Amino acid sequence: MGQDYHHFIVQIKQKTGIDLSLYKEAQMKRRLTSLYQKKGFSSFKEFYAGILSDQQNMYDFLDKMTINVTEFFRNSKRWEVLENKILPRLLSKKKKLKVWSAASSTGEEPYTISMILSRYMPLDQISILATDIDDQALAAAKAGIYSERSLAEIPSSLLTTFFKKEGSVFKIDETIKKTVDFRKLNLLGDPFQKDFDLIICRNVLIYFTEEAKDDLYKKFSNSLADDGVLFVGSTEQIFNPGQYDLEVEDTFFYRKVKS
Repeated sequence: MGQDYHHFIVQIKQKTGIDLSLYKEAQMKRRLTSLYQKKGFSSFKEFYAGILSDQQNMYDFLDKMTINVTEFFRNSKRWEVLENKILPRLLSKKKKLKVWSAASSTGEEPYTISMILSRYMPLDQISILATDIDDQALAAAKAGIYSERSLAEIPSSLLTTFFKKEGSVFKIDETIKKTVDFRKLNLLGDPFQKDFDLIICRNVLIYFTEEAKDDLYKKFSNSLADDGVLFVGSTEQIFNPGQYDLEVEDTFFYRKVKS
């Protein structure tokens, strides 16, 4: 099994550029084994052949790998800190912010940021970069249609302003959709843009090895403007922020120290 998986890692990297060796092995192997067994394959070798012969297997592999579990205003107290403490400081220095949702999944996170920013500025002045590795997640994000479950934490004023109920689902308003630019990006392999005032990367780093996390923290720090902020998930506290030229501004918020 070990050799079978490691050969699969090499093939996937050649095919997609995704380096599975940077993800925690036991966790990822367990997830993918469960997936291929459900599909009727008996090994990673068979599964890879299935990925080559059927695009749906590739989509399902990416979906399983990227763990698209998200909702609007997830861990709402942290969003309150962003709105009431972090954004006022950032906006005291510049009127327009460069913002990146770095693992945007099906869109709940970047749309949440946009709705929060709308309290400070007109929607036509908001521009958020949102990236993910999964084409299906990006397509769902661009469609902007959500179940009631993912909306549980949204303040009622924002729900009535920015969503329209259509049958059993909710559709996000076009004015919010226009504020977000969705693009495909592999965090572990692709270069990052620079000079962001705010980077949000939550509930993704827990799936990576310590070496991959270290590399990502360096890349995120290099992509932040001076005094810019990295906002991470509730299980992803950085215990040694100083080595990345970061300092704690609040719990799970890290400010870039001027170099």
